[in-house]
Amino acid sequence: MAQGYAWLPDRLRGTGGAPVQTRLLGKRATALHGRDAVHFFYDSDHIRRRSALPGPVLDTLFGRGAVHTLDGQQHAARKALFMALLKTDDAVAALAEQAGDQWDVAAKEWATHPQVELFTASSEVIAQSVCAWAGIPLAPDEAPSLAADLVAMVDGFATVGPRHWKARRARARREMWLQDLIGGLRTATAAGDVASPDSALQRVALHRDDTGQLLSAQTAAVEVLNIIRPATAVAWFVTFAAHALHRWPDRREALREGGTSEALAFAHEVRRFYPFVPFVGGLAAQDLHWKDVAIPEGSLVLLDVYGHQHDADLWPEPYRFNPARFLDRSMASDELIPQGGGDTASGHRCPGEDITLALLTVLSGRLAGMTYSVPPQDLSISLHRVPARPRSGFRMSLRTSNSGTV
Repeated sequence: MAQGYAWLPDRLRGTGGAPVQTRLLGKRATALHGRDAVHFFYDSDHIRRRSALPGPVLDTLFGRGAVHTLDGQQHAARKALFMALLKTDDAVAALAEQAGDQWDVAAKEWATHPQVELFTASSEVIAQSVCAWAGIPLAPDEAPSLAADLVAMVDGFATVGPRHWKARRARARREMWLQDLIGGLRTATAAGDVASPDSALQRVALHRDDTGQLLSAQTAAVEVLNIIRPATAVAWFVTFAAHALHRWPDRREALREGGTSEALAFAHEVRRFYPFVPFVGGLAAQDLHWKDVAIPEGSLVLLDVYGHQHDADLWPEPYRFNPARFLDRSMASDELIPQGGGDTASGHRCPGEDITLALLTVLSGRLAGMTYSVPPQDLSISLHRVPARPRSGFRMSLRTSNSGTV
């Protein structure tokens, strides 16, 4: 908590890349780094997720009973639901289009104010867009409070004190809200008032697990949140994109004038360069050995994500923001891992990664095409804060200005 993103990379540098044995939340832990470690970590024979995530993380970020906590057939059945919802080209394109249209509407409103804080404003745009896409009824005036709750769940999972308790309250409030919606939907379906499910909300509400049973209303609510919460968290990356365009203004022209390849390369580099996930963890499924280090069954295994994204062996000049590194390049599943590694369909890599990329690509393009000024503010990004973001939230003014306009 004190060192933030630097904790594991610093420890691993001190060992020359060998595994680090340490303790986390009172448990014995072994930290791994490197491409081989990605394959090792995402092998289900090595690492299990059940009981791996501590209660404070479940009660803020993922929710009790979430797909992230499952293994084996249970995980496969639940993961198939998410794959069907989030991994089709039509679904990805529809949500990206919805967000782009909502952004255009919001931008006209932003221009009527002296300033707008991009982090908050973009989270509201995405929350409203993903709810419309998922079939979740949400009035426009409800978007700010929903976005604030979804942001709080992400913002408070890795800390103690006020941010953490705010996250717990936000999750409890939104799980109850969604349980009511799901209960009403199930009642209407049983009465024949709802046709075959065609929205994400309906499909989760009516999903049956590997035993053929409906999910509990609470678990279904958790999984709906695990669609709309990560989508809204793209606000972090959108704000990082604005930070990059401000710090390296030459990237604006390349993004504005380039095609799909340039936009996708920019999105990849934002996810690689800026800090979001520090590491991921699981439990050793059996007694293991990694590089001559014994890993006892049941102990924590951590995969260094931030250090991986800034490894000079993988990324030449890793602390240089350079989207060109992703042009004309196909990536293996063990290279860029901001949302996990391995195979999405069979493993624990995030099925919403395509959604993240599509939203970030579309909204970064909108940013590059806008004219706005950036007033003096604190744009520093502390690596001690998890998750990190520009301290000011990136304030901008869409009104014309004689100085500082981009």
